[in-house]
Amino acid sequence: MSKESFKGLYARTKPFVFMIFLQTSYAIGSLVIKSALNKGLNHYTFAVYRNAVATLFFGPLAFFLERKVRPKMTVSIFMKIILLGLLEPVIDQNLFYVGMKYTTATFASAMCNILPAITFIMAWMFRLEKVKMKSLHSQVKIVGTLVTIGGAMIMTLITGPAIQFPWTNNHTFHNQSSANTMSTQDQIKGSLMITAGCISWASFVILQAVTLKSYPAELSLTALVCMMGTLEGSILTLVAEKANASIWAIKCDIKLFAAIYNGVVCSGFGYYLSGVIMQERGPVFVTAFSPLSMVIISILESSILAEKLNLGNVLGGVVIVVGLYLVIWGKSKDQKQEDHEPSLNQQGNDFKTPDVVSNGKPSSDVEVA
Repeated sequence: MSKESFKGLYARTKPFVFMIFLQTSYAIGSLVIKSALNKGLNHYTFAVYRNAVATLFFGPLAFFLERKVRPKMTVSIFMKIILLGLLEPVIDQNLFYVGMKYTTATFASAMCNILPAITFIMAWMFRLEKVKMKSLHSQVKIVGTLVTIGGAMIMTLITGPAIQFPWTNNHTFHNQSSANTMSTQDQIKGSLMITAGCISWASFVILQAVTLKSYPAELSLTALVCMMGTLEGSILTLVAEKANASIWAIKCDIKLFAAIYNGVVCSGFGYYLSGVIMQERGPVFVTAFSPLSMVIISILESSILAEKLNLGNVLGGVVIVVGLYLVIWGKSKDQKQEDHEPSLNQQGNDFKTPDVVSNGKPSSDVEVA
């Protein structure tokens, strides 16, 4: 394979490889967080520690690697960074953790599959997503969005019998999974919190796409957002927990590992790689791979934590996957059309009628008798 062919292959596969890596990382991160929450992890302090770790890791990298390309900070960009630090590192993360506490990691991950649908609607509203009502792939994207929302409703409202995987038949421990017997009230409460978190996350993705247009420094933006999330999360924790100093204590256990792993991988690399791909494929593409996280975490959680899925989870999950990949199909057609349009425009320029030449002079120089 030639060097040019390898570069072309890398350019085509990079967005998919990065998104698969991120969704796998999110799945593992959700499992680790659920285990830490079961052991008494405070979600307020965890969000603070997670973003502090990401800031300490990516801050020096951004300072040195992007010192020549980092744009000048303006008031408008700074205000956007403040809002970005509030939307995902504070609001979304805390709502997601509380929602997961009421349900299971599998359920929380599956509910997050409505994220692409919400992002699609918001991107359409802010004209970051092209939608032509007479176009087939635009119609498919809309149908896929509606199917995704329907799948989330099925997962929330329908329970059904428990489904046990073959590798969980002989488990001898079930005490770690308090969510197996979760009440309908807890399930609905957790669903609403996760949904609200997804709205906040989708808002973050849209605002990140807008901010990157005027501040195209992904590493620096990642470090600044995490730093702002740390400050804002600390203020929220002090207000919510008041003088409870014990929640800040952290030992060398699963809680510390959860903060380090989710800070470096899920927050740091998550924001950075999402920003890189977002500038190529748009915000909807970045959020369209959520079902992969659900599949991975379902297998891991059922085998490690002995969690059981019910029929509603599986049926709703299947419907969500179908809807989301309808959206992905529509997005792929959009990408092909965008790639094709410049070539058509170039051909149009190449095939302009040349100036008529008379006696070696262009027609503009020919005198008309």
